[in-house]
Amino acid sequence: MLLAVDVGNTQTHMGVFEREVLEHEWRAATVQQRTADELALLFGQFLSLADLSFSRQITGVAICSVVPRATSELREMTERYFGFPALVVEPGTRTGISILTDNPREVGADRIANAVASHEMYPAEPVVVVDFGTAITVDAVSANGEYLGGAIAPGIDTSATALFLATAQINRVELVAPGTAIGKRTMTSVQSGIVFGTAALVDGLVERVTDELGGSARVVATGGLAPTVVKHCRRVERIDPQLTLNGLRLIFDRNAEGGSS
Repeated sequence: MLLAVDVGNTQTHMGVFEREVLEHEWRAATVQQRTADELALLFGQFLSLADLSFSRQITGVAICSVVPRATSELREMTERYFGFPALVVEPGTRTGISILTDNPREVGADRIANAVASHEMYPAEPVVVVDFGTAITVDAVSANGEYLGGAIAPGIDTSATALFLATAQINRVELVAPGTAIGKRTMTSVQSGIVFGTAALVDGLVERVTDELGGSARVVATGGLAPTVVKHCRRVERIDPQLTLNGLRLIFDRNAEGGSS
């Protein structure tokens, strides 16, 4: 069984695969200060919920992380408690796709995993991947499986927090869509601006990226906050909450098989 771990700035998404099937998944807050031993305690508790442990069933660990300190501690945890090294998505890792950016080393590992999974999903079509996290990323993948680059915008929660901190008379609100775009109260006006505004931002970026891909592309969304926004988007056709984890599984398999980079 494979343990796949996607470490974001806000949340860590982890899942256990039995071959190609995601059998279990969990989410936890990302805490950069956690040591390898603390991570072992956290992961051990999650695994025990599925009657798994460090010494049974898990035969591989694949990691993509945008938090360098967490990456280091996860490497140490895997070697110490599982007894083998983790596969970490980083420069030099076989992915099966080409990265056609000015500096491939600076592309986030999660964006690469998303590109791998989306190309596997739509192998002969260009794809736009929208990932709703601390930041919203909108990435372009060619029909030939090339990662072309993309756009980065503030995430919905990031934008909302900045608004609440910068304004004295606007209080925090639940990040849900109001009944209408025209708010009649401050609360619903803020909800409209944040939720519908984020949806419009995503639609606008998707439209521009799609135009640059030739005018047509499949559009898939992922990330923990995707369901909040995607239902109000006009250009996103599918949500796949496990996209990044599936990309990690594919990358792990390609490295185990000695596939091409």
